[in-house]
Amino acid sequence: MGTVQAQDAYPSKVITMLIPFAAGGPTDTVGRLIAQSMSKDLGQQVIVENLGGAGGTLAAGKAARSAPDGYNIFLHHIGQSTAPSLYRKLSYNASTDFETIGLVTDVPMTIVARANMPAKNMQELLAYIKANKDKVTYANAGIGSASHLCGMLFQTAVGVDLTTVPYKGTGPAMNDLLGGQVDFMCDQTTNTTSQIKGGKIKAYAVTTKKPVASLPDLPTLDKAGLPGFEVGVWHGLYAPKGTPKPIIDRLSKSLQTALKDPAVISRFAELGTEPVSQDQATPAALRKHLDAEIARWKPIIDKAGQYAD
Repeated sequence: MGTVQAQDAYPSKVITMLIPFAAGGPTDTVGRLIAQSMSKDLGQQVIVENLGGAGGTLAAGKAARSAPDGYNIFLHHIGQSTAPSLYRKLSYNASTDFETIGLVTDVPMTIVARANMPAKNMQELLAYIKANKDKVTYANAGIGSASHLCGMLFQTAVGVDLTTVPYKGTGPAMNDLLGGQVDFMCDQTTNTTSQIKGGKIKAYAVTTKKPVASLPDLPTLDKAGLPGFEVGVWHGLYAPKGTPKPIIDRLSKSLQTALKDPAVISRFAELGTEPVSQDQATPAALRKHLDAEIARWKPIIDKAGQYAD
């Protein structure tokens, strides 16, 4: 009876949203927008806690071990589906140790380079990379990051092995790209749009099959030289396994409300993305998508042979 009453009164205190990357990064940006809007709907503050490291697996492990009471939720991107193949040892099971709440957004990525890169378009960039493959440097935000995954697909598609420079997060990687210390990278529009519009980096293509409204001048990579290339950084919201279904349903409803919030829609559009449809912001939709993505990425990662300890 006490449990039922507690669920009926949910939420009665602050909720913590754990984000597995540093503040200021693209996933953090998505999380804070959602947390702010969900706070209004739930009548309790949803605060963000950042815990970076090990491609998001440190935070995922902590989230899996958190109390399943509805006051601990976890936002992660595509890395939730790639960690089982990238990491030899995990302290959690990405599929079975979490309750799914719903998908949030699928962020396009962009191929960007230092401002003084001589290539004028994607075809020229591909030619430059192939001609200078021993000298070209590719930056990423660390193993398991979205930029690392995109880089693996890109190198496979181009058929070259590049010198990769891993950083501890998207921020440091972008800073060195801005400074010209590295040549190019693939990163989410939530992190690159303002730099592209400010003319601080060169942009060549987006990684989605359809153009991005906020970057109308950029072709898709599929049309610009790498047919069939497609990768987006989807985000999902989770809770620890065992969180009661009525609470999961309330959180999912709040997520759906947040994704209809004009302020969220507007800010997402500025960042080159949009909320998922309402039928995707559900526990069942995220469960289906997560399991399909785990299966999709395993052969890609195994073929690349790039693993983390």
